[in-house]
Amino acid sequence: MVNELGPKRQFIVGLGELLWDLLPDGRQLGGAPANFALMSARLGNHAAVLSRIGRDEQGRDAVELLRNFPIDLGYVQVDPQHQTGAVTVELNEGQASYRFAEPVAWDFLEFTPEWQQLAARADAVCFGSLAQRSAISRQAIQSFLGATSSNCVRIFDVNLRQHHFSAEVLQESIELATILKMNDSEVPIVMRQLDLDQDASVAHSGVAGLINAAEKMMDEFPLKLVCITRGGEGSVLATREEIHLHRGITTQVADTVGAGDAYTAALAHYFLKGAPLEVLNEAGNRWGSWVASQQGAMAPLPDEVITKIASQIGWTAE
Repeated sequence: MVNELGPKRQFIVGLGELLWDLLPDGRQLGGAPANFALMSARLGNHAAVLSRIGRDEQGRDAVELLRNFPIDLGYVQVDPQHQTGAVTVELNEGQASYRFAEPVAWDFLEFTPEWQQLAARADAVCFGSLAQRSAISRQAIQSFLGATSSNCVRIFDVNLRQHHFSAEVLQESIELATILKMNDSEVPIVMRQLDLDQDASVAHSGVAGLINAAEKMMDEFPLKLVCITRGGEGSVLATREEIHLHRGITTQVADTVGAGDAYTAALAHYFLKGAPLEVLNEAGNRWGSWVASQQGAMAPLPDEVITKIASQIGWTAE
């Protein structure tokens, strides 16, 4: 395994749902935090997934599969009463839509002493809105975030799914975040939920509207960075001092499952290394496009591909 970070490995956490994607041609393991943690590990970080599975065949299969990857499974909880999570994924021209089972094990996350100790050590943690659909898991996630150090990079990847979010969850999560990540279709929804876009201008004004939304978010919340992905058309990154627009990487799309999570993992990886916005955007788009060119979020990743993409990104920390 190629380790871009050299001798020092950052401790990165994916916090939330671990589930099976039930695809038209079979099942694949996923969940945004798990996908994020896996890509973080593949980039050379010490990455852990914090979730909860059932004491069932699906849970055992999930752990068995993840043992094939360089990911820390020591913090995955086992629920004796609730089943392992699953989502039915339908693909339309490569674009995914989702239908989630509920309640499932990851609706009952527990903020244990082990999780509390890990929170204090984490260099970065990625969390979303989906795993906060239950009050129990919402409390556990927010307690974990509250136990992180002031230097920990907290990435809120909103990951809106059907009815599994609320204005309250969005508000509280953004207030806890260092980095806010959305895709372009989520931006107008989030803005309306937070009463920041009463005239719905974001939905109709292209990149300029996305930049305006990012600026409004930073005016309203103590964020260091806002990231808005645009699928194959690239992404927008905004800080209080700078805006960077990436036009995307041309790729033959197999499916988009996990592509956004790979972008987030690359963003976190290079952000922790102190890379400038153009490098963050290039890295995110390179890795997101590679995952989109594969079947599912956990496709085999040869070392030579890691080396090639790192070379295409073309940046190393001083």
